[in-house]
Amino acid sequence: MTASIGEGPHRNHAHVDPLAALRAPGDPPWDVYLTGTVFLDIIFTGLDSAPVRGTESWARGMGSSPGGVANMATALARLGLRTCLAAAFGDDHYGEYCWDELKEGEGIDLSPSRKVSGWHSPVTVSMAYEGERTMVSHGHEPPPEEPAPDCPPRARAAVASLTPGRREPWIAEAAKQGTRIFADVGWDETGAWDPAALADLEHCEAFLPNAEEAMRYTRTDCPRAAAHALTEYVPLAVVTLGAEGAYAVDGRTGESARVPAIAVEALDPTGAGDVFVAGFVAGTLAEWPLADRLAFAGLTAALSVQEFGGSLSAPDWSEIGAWWRKVQSYENQDPAALTRYAFLEGLVPEESIEAWPRRRAVPTIGFRRPG
Repeated sequence: MTASIGEGPHRNHAHVDPLAALRAPGDPPWDVYLTGTVFLDIIFTGLDSAPVRGTESWARGMGSSPGGVANMATALARLGLRTCLAAAFGDDHYGEYCWDELKEGEGIDLSPSRKVSGWHSPVTVSMAYEGERTMVSHGHEPPPEEPAPDCPPRARAAVASLTPGRREPWIAEAAKQGTRIFADVGWDETGAWDPAALADLEHCEAFLPNAEEAMRYTRTDCPRAAAHALTEYVPLAVVTLGAEGAYAVDGRTGESARVPAIAVEALDPTGAGDVFVAGFVAGTLAEWPLADRLAFAGLTAALSVQEFGGSLSAPDWSEIGAWWRKVQSYENQDPAALTRYAFLEGLVPEESIEAWPRRRAVPTIGFRRPG
C-alpha cells in the first residue's frame, strides 16, 4: 500500500493520495461523485442537557459549516479523494459561505453545481449534549431544476442515498458508464421496509445500512444474518453496529469481516455515518482487504465524534497519523489491537499535528481559519 505525500493545497491539510499506486492515464477525472442538498449547519455544543421548554439555554461552544451532502464531500476530500459535487447553492450569504468553504477550503470540484438567484439556503441548527444531538432545520422548496445531471461526470465511484419508492435516473446512468455506486439509506417513514422499494439497489456495488435498518429490510433479528441476506440484493453488504463496530459480507467471494469499534468519548455524532462511508469508499477504491476497509472506516468515524459538527469533524491524514502514533505510545497496549491497524504505517504522513485529538479553530460566518 503506497501513498503520495505532499503539502496539501487547502487549509493546510496533510495530503495523502491513497490511490497513487493505481492511477493511470485514461482514468476518470474524479474519484467520487456526489449530489444532494447542502445545508448551512450551525452547531451548539457544551450544553448540559436538552433545551427545556420555556427556558433559555447557553452553549459553551458554537460553530458553523456546510452540512447535508457537504459532510460526505468534505470527508472524502480530506482523505485524499478527488471529489466532485453537484448541488444548488443560494445566492445569499449562507450559500456564498458554503460555496467558498467547499471549493476553496476543501478543494471540492463544484463545476456541476449552480448558484440559484433568490433561493434561500437550507439551514440546520444542531444541539449536541450527552453524546446525542437534536436538530432543527428550515428550508424552502428546492429550485425547479435539480442540480444532478442526467449524465453525471465520469468517476470511479459515487455515493447515493436511497429513498424507498423512488428511482434517481443518475444512478443507473453512472453505473452504466462504470461508476461504482455505494449506497446508504434513511429511516423508512412508510414503515413497509420492503427491499423491492429500493429499486436503485440493483445498480449498487455496496449497501451500508445500520443494524436496525438492515434487520428491518431483511426480516431478521441478527445484524450478521441481515448482512448475509442483503447480498441477495447487492454484492457487498456492510452493516454498522454502533458501539459494537461493523460487519461486512462480500457475496461475490463469500468473505466476511467484523471489526470492533474504537472506544472514544463522543462529543457529537453529527456526520459520523458519512465519515464511515467515506473511509470505506477510500479503502475500497484503494483495493485494501475487507477487514482493513472496515477498520479504517470505523477509525475515521471514531475520530470524527470527538469534534463537533458534520464537515467540521471529518478527520484528515494528519489526525489519522497523530492517532496512530499516539496509540503506539500507550503502555500495556494490546498487541492485537495494534496489529489490526498496522496497515496505516505505510500510509500516514511522517509530519502531523502535535496533539490528538486536535481542537480545530471553529469557523463562523465572517471569520476565516488561518492559512
